[in-house]
Amino acid sequence: MSSNEPSFTIGIEEEYLLVDRETRSLVIDPPQTLMAEAEELCGAQVTSELLQSQIEIGTKVCKNIQEAHEDLARLRSNIVKVADRHGLAPIAASTHPFSQWTEQKHTRKERYDDLTHEMQGAARRLVICGMHVHVGIDNDELRIDLMNQMIYFLPHLLALSCSSPFWLGQDTGLKSYRLTIFDALPRTGLPERFASYAEYERHIRVLVEAGLIEDSTRIWWDLRPSGRFPTLETRIMDVCTRLDDTVSLAALLMCILRMLYRLRMRNQRWRLYGPMLVRENRWRAMRYSFDEGLIDLAKGSVVPFDTLLDELCSLVAEDARALGCVEEVSRVRDILTRGTSAHRQLRGYELERASGASVEDSLKAVVDTLIADTAQGL
Repeated sequence: MSSNEPSFTIGIEEEYLLVDRETRSLVIDPPQTLMAEAEELCGAQVTSELLQSQIEIGTKVCKNIQEAHEDLARLRSNIVKVADRHGLAPIAASTHPFSQWTEQKHTRKERYDDLTHEMQGAARRLVICGMHVHVGIDNDELRIDLMNQMIYFLPHLLALSCSSPFWLGQDTGLKSYRLTIFDALPRTGLPERFASYAEYERHIRVLVEAGLIEDSTRIWWDLRPSGRFPTLETRIMDVCTRLDDTVSLAALLMCILRMLYRLRMRNQRWRLYGPMLVRENRWRAMRYSFDEGLIDLAKGSVVPFDTLLDELCSLVAEDARALGCVEEVSRVRDILTRGTSAHRQLRGYELERASGASVEDSLKAVVDTLIADTAQGL
């Protein structure tokens, strides 16, 4: 392809919930030394989050998916070790099965203090975790053009990542309940569509000059040009409990972006559909994950997800070869076979209940599985 091809470097951020190994509840007051110990092992690649029961890690800028896999495994492993010293464990799930948001304490930082003050109850409920994937696209105009086209695929990625079926001890009936909480904040959901990077900057400038936001890092869309790096940042996905699912989805995402770039180099592009239609698929992914299919917007009908995924994998096959991630992309089909984290949580809960366990004990068993799955493959 062109010598000006984007770098397609990758960086992955994951947020974890910290649970007490004995009670399986979220830890309300983690030990003061925990973060210091984590920083000793991970350096600046670990940070505190809005709530004290959350912790975030971020890989370095990685040249390929294998490097990202290695760095992510190291970071997860370090958090598991540090937490274990204090009788705690991280779970890579976007909601906790039963802990109450009203009991959580927010981390005392100016940014978090400001957020909580501005958003009030909407912020206090944010006991949710996500996964953010950065893909290196150095050219500003290209980043906006690919963002406009990438919107179509966001529901597909969400459907494969669901890990938040429970909230406050209840089966919500949704595979990704997290987004119902996050969507209560302003500047969330699907991104706007822009004709140019300059137009995007003008919109951001209106909010900055009006004193409503400090900068573009306060834009929390499902997909955004990063305010800190020359990347396109995909934020729609729940955090994947299993490390190999994270890696597979990150690889697929990279390949979709390269496929869109490849089309552009041939004077082609992905058709742009109305936000209303993409939002319908977004809702279907939240509600059903991949169980009931998504709308193929070209055909105007709901199509089984395995058919859509086969088509998508065929579309990006050339790109998977070019980016050296054929194996990782092929493993995305394993998610359909064994289910997302949400499927596995619900299945485990139902089996416990069927064997006579109480609701409380069944939910604790779900947490035990999440602890084990989070540490798998490290």
